Amino acid sequence: MTLVECVPNFSEGRRPEVIDQIVAAIAAVDGVHVLDRQSDAIHNRCVITFVGTDEAAAQAAFGGIAAAARLIDLNVHDGAHPRFGAADVVPFVPIKEDDMPMCVALARGLALRVGTELDIPAYLYEDAARRPAHQNLADVRRGEFEGLREAILTDPGRAPDEGPRRLHPTAGAVAIGARPPLIAYNVNLDSDDVELAREIAVAIRERDGGFPKVKAMGLALADCVQVSMNLVDYRVTSMHTAYEEVARRAAARGVRVRESEVVGLLPEAALVDVARRALMATGFTQQQVLEARVLDLLTGS
Repeated sequence: MTLVECVPNFSEGRRPEVIDQIVAAIAAVDGVHVLDRQSDAIHNRCVITFVGTDEAAAQAAFGGIAAAARLIDLNVHDGAHPRFGAADVVPFVPIKEDDMPMCVALARGLALRVGTELDIPAYLYEDAARRPAHQNLADVRRGEFEGLREAILTDPGRAPDEGPRRLHPTAGAVAIGARPPLIAYNVNLDSDDVELAREIAVAIRERDGGFPKVKAMGLALADCVQVSMNLVDYRVTSMHTAYEEVARRAAARGVRVRESEVVGLLPEAALVDVARRALMATGFTQQQVLEARVLDLLTGS
């Protein structure tokens, strides 16, 4: 049996009792361990990270999607983060690179089951995509819940990969995929100028000519603005590079960085890279991390 990671994002960040029930549905599956949960009221979204053996992980993900469909009504949902489903995004992430084909198979099997048993349209994205147009999550989720309600009925390009060709009346749709480790990294600026955050996001993201393997958008929070990023491959564009560029562009407009945050978990190697660059410790390696060496000893690696 192979251990995989799953990082579902749910459209709920304000009702802890609802998040508790979703987490409980995931954790109820034997062989699954919930490693982290984070929620945010402004985004009105929560991110749950769990690991499990392949089939157990798929079962746990199904349980979380079913619980979200029962508990979340997108007709009364609002938040800063784009969404089109109660269970919005469900990616499987290989612990070892060679396990990506297995994650693709898990994603496709789960999409079929969700469409058939829960009557929720499912879109396959990233490495699990069957159609090039569905590979990019932003393209899949374009228009969000409200915009997709009509488009799914009339536009052949917006048809789901599995399930009915109509939105679930309250749970919307779900994007299920397989992808390498991704770092969700946000930089908050000490400003209320959301256009500045959006300009910086456009400048740094790959699709508009910015840094490779970076997705970004500008958001307005309660008392500041945020450049919200997904670093699709931190080995290509690191957290340090992304932070420095956002800070540089904000400073050029007289705005300072208030804080930054990581959402969910991230690979240890990404932090080693940050330390190497920030401290100019060019020879620093992962083998100098105490916990990494102890884990190697315990696992016989």
